[in-house]
Amino acid sequence: MAEGFVHTLHINGRWVNSLEGRKRRILGTFDTKEEAVEAGREEASRRLTEHLIHNEDLSVEERNSYRADRRPPQPLREKP
Repeated sequence: MAEGFVHTLHINGRWVNSLEGRKRRILGTFDTKEEAVEAGREEASRRLTEHLIHNEDLSVEERNSYRADRRPPQPLREKP
């Protein structure tokens, strides 16, 4: 069972994959977005969860589901 979604983000000049949860856990850091996206996709697939790919401004560029039930990705939650 997945702990949370995998996020690919640009933080402090590096591309980072993190796992959401009570405490966001860093799964890896990368020099390029392409490397981070590939690794994030593999991690989300392994964990049977969703993968959110963010732009440098942290907006969501793409969202993919690798859930075992093959449901489409959940809608993005609007911030208040």
